[in-house]
Amino acid sequence: MIYLDNAATTRPDPQVLDEMMPFFMENYANPASVYGPARKAKAAVTQARRRVAALIGAKPEEIYFTSGGSESDNWAIRGVAETGQPEQSETGQGQKYAVDCGGGETGQSEQNRTGHMITTRIEHHAVLHTCEALERKGWDITYLTPDQAGVVAPEDVERAIRPDTRLISVMFANNEIGTIQKVREIGQIAHNRGILFHTDAVQAVGHVPVRVDEMHIDLLSASAHKFHGPKGIGFLYIRKGTAMEPLIFGGAQERSRRGGTHHVPGIVGMGKAAELAMEKMGERMRRETELRDRLITDVLREIPDAILNGSRTGRLPNNVNICIPGVEGESVLILLDAHDICASSGSACTSGSLEPSHVLRAIGLTDDIARGSLRLTLSHETTEEEIGETVRVLKEIVGRLKQATDYSQQ
Repeated sequence: MIYLDNAATTRPDPQVLDEMMPFFMENYANPASVYGPARKAKAAVTQARRRVAALIGAKPEEIYFTSGGSESDNWAIRGVAETGQPEQSETGQGQKYAVDCGGGETGQSEQNRTGHMITTRIEHHAVLHTCEALERKGWDITYLTPDQAGVVAPEDVERAIRPDTRLISVMFANNEIGTIQKVREIGQIAHNRGILFHTDAVQAVGHVPVRVDEMHIDLLSASAHKFHGPKGIGFLYIRKGTAMEPLIFGGAQERSRRGGTHHVPGIVGMGKAAELAMEKMGERMRRETELRDRLITDVLREIPDAILNGSRTGRLPNNVNICIPGVEGESVLILLDAHDICASSGSACTSGSLEPSHVLRAIGLTDDIARGSLRLTLSHETTEEEIGETVRVLKEIVGRLKQATDYSQQ
């Protein structure tokens, strides 16, 4: 099998599984209890929190464990929206919050729980659908359109700011076309104007350097299975001092902001995956970038009418997204699967949808062209031989499909 769908999920690293296994059968105690085995589980959770925090340059107490990226995105946006309007600081710069992340009363009235938010048209549906839900509650949402490479201009973000803007949410790197946004610049704009900045970094964390302080990020979503950790576990970074409504009531876990027994094996696995990502990031980025560029060059040479979506260089090291006019992306996927090559036509979360990608529409592609999209996402385990075989098979498939189309039109 040639696996080229790493944006959908990655293979867990064997070292990750090795660290997880004892917490299924041996150290299985609830970390909220007080006896010896529970203390071992709690210590493992604490260590994982430190490892995850180090990966993004955060403090351990700013990491909140969740079930994954979608939950983290929902919490980031709804948590801000459901918190009362923050007061301006005495200097007029930044925001003065009535509560730290440790819990407690916000001191805000129930009114003022609407406002304005800025996001983009190419966000993951976990963000877009949450924004739609806020609109039904009276929020105003500004959706910014990127350029043809999928880049959102920081100047457009600044122009969209209003006196009642409470949150800016711009993804770090797009899950379909791989384009990396100007996160530092957008974060600086938000910081200067005293507005909270959230970034969906699900595709970026563990793959490219992410430093929350340097990039002025207040809220960041991530998911372990995107960087060779287990599924069903992720985290939300919440900058200390940010007022946020709890996600789940019912227990004191996660500093009373997300009740429920900790998924200890998953948390431990994510911590190990974060540690490995830090240690090997430079090496993995170099290797994946070389393979990515070879794949792009070979596909565009062998299939001359193929279109590369997203920036040629300002993209994730492992992402290649193309459109092939005149063929259906789903047909290509089925035939690739017959050759044991795993790929996708876009986000795994919209798999099976008959609608063309909202991301490809947003960067200006027509529906007919967008339906011919193909996403190939690599990992450090991908080989040069696999790249060569994929290009060979893809060229053959496209030729067959176009020949069949031409024949049917005669």
